[in-house]
Amino acid sequence: MKRFEDNNWKESMRIRFDFNNMMSDMLGEEWGISKAQITALEQQIKAANEKLNHKRKIGKTQWRELPYTQEEVVKDILATADGVRQKFECFVLLGIGGSALGPIAVHQALNHLHYNEIPREKRGGPRFYVVDNVDPERMQALFDIIDVKSTVFNVVTKSGNTSETMAQFLIVRDMLKEVIGDNYRDHIIATTDMEKGNLIQIAREEGFKTFYIPAGVGGRFSELSPVGLLPAAVCGIDIEELLAGAAYMDELCSQEDVFKNPAYMAAVLQYIAMEQGKNISVMMPYADSLKYMADWYAQLWAESLGKKVDLDGNEVYVGQTPVKALGVTDQHSQIQLYTEGPFDKVITFLTVGKYRNEVHIPKAYEKMSGVSFLGGHTMNQLIQAEQMATEYALYKAKRMNRTIMLPEVNAFTIGQLLYMLEVETAFVAELLNINAFDQPGVEEGKIATYALMGRPGYERKKAELDSRPEKKAEYII
Repeated sequence: MKRFEDNNWKESMRIRFDFNNMMSDMLGEEWGISKAQITALEQQIKAANEKLNHKRKIGKTQWRELPYTQEEVVKDILATADGVRQKFECFVLLGIGGSALGPIAVHQALNHLHYNEIPREKRGGPRFYVVDNVDPERMQALFDIIDVKSTVFNVVTKSGNTSETMAQFLIVRDMLKEVIGDNYRDHIIATTDMEKGNLIQIAREEGFKTFYIPAGVGGRFSELSPVGLLPAAVCGIDIEELLAGAAYMDELCSQEDVFKNPAYMAAVLQYIAMEQGKNISVMMPYADSLKYMADWYAQLWAESLGKKVDLDGNEVYVGQTPVKALGVTDQHSQIQLYTEGPFDKVITFLTVGKYRNEVHIPKAYEKMSGVSFLGGHTMNQLIQAEQMATEYALYKAKRMNRTIMLPEVNAFTIGQLLYMLEVETAFVAELLNINAFDQPGVEEGKIATYALMGRPGYERKKAELDSRPEKKAEYII
């Protein structure tokens, strides 16, 4: 029996949501949220729950089914990952946005923090790189440290048309053909939509190994699909446990009672906070392993909730700006603002009960009390004390903060965390009466890029760009 099949173990690994420091009981009536404010939203909460459940029933939120519907896909992924580990020295993911941020976050969370630098026998898999930009220096730098002959490239784009990813692909394909010849196809894996887009057409014509992203799974909600599962499996992460954690959180999020549902409560509190002018959401993990969870969350929160119009066509201009921070590092760069700056933020701490290592601090310099007091403690105690101290400082300053507590960082708890934040995001969107799953604000930039790069069919946009006002020299100094 696998450990995630043991109900006692699962319960011991349940992540907890502590929202004490969001409430008026703790912060005071002027600064916190009262239970009465939450219960006053009972009808809105009920309606939002019904809408989300309906969307799930009709297949509009297929990301919620990923913990249950991928048995055969997981077998294929595991077999493919095993082959990659045996044959290749490097695994490179070509993608951007949701195709990259999730894999980076999960890899950082669950593998050695210097994974690529440790010996192959300790890694158990190929070196892992993610190319999520089109900076030419960065692209060339990758080829300076890998041998394409021993590298497999995973091209990931849901639309199959993402310019940045397809540009990377064209460069890699050309290089592989030159170095390897006809067998270059064995070095490319495509992850894309089953029917739409250019990549699926190319993959079928070329005969690439291909994994599919379900139709109802958008990029920022795709980490528990082959987008994230393949790179995780290649690098030795237990993807079955990851999905089991998500399924467990789905059970916890099935409660209609908002006081028993961690994602719903998190969403309701953020909704009320936004209504009160808290337009910044800070994600602050107190573990380097969780550092890139804040990056993944930033896209999830920003693209899902930053909307000009609501579902009725009204201009609403809603959203909450996500900010990334890292404890303890950013206590020395950002906390001054959070404790004494504007009352416009909600800070979310990610904490860990048990770290995977314990590091002891030696005793020394007994006559220097400012140093000697550290001796005999552990770095584990120090980082936890730093988090509690920061939380207290924010509480004392009447600043809203909340904590998501992981008993430890493993595939099961990370699966829970990903799923909880996804459900929270979708539920906030329902409360705001907006579409969490589109990103119309991104399209203008994409279309302008197509025009500037000479894509056929965008001549009118190119003419529009060419006719824009000239920049004034007096404003360039």
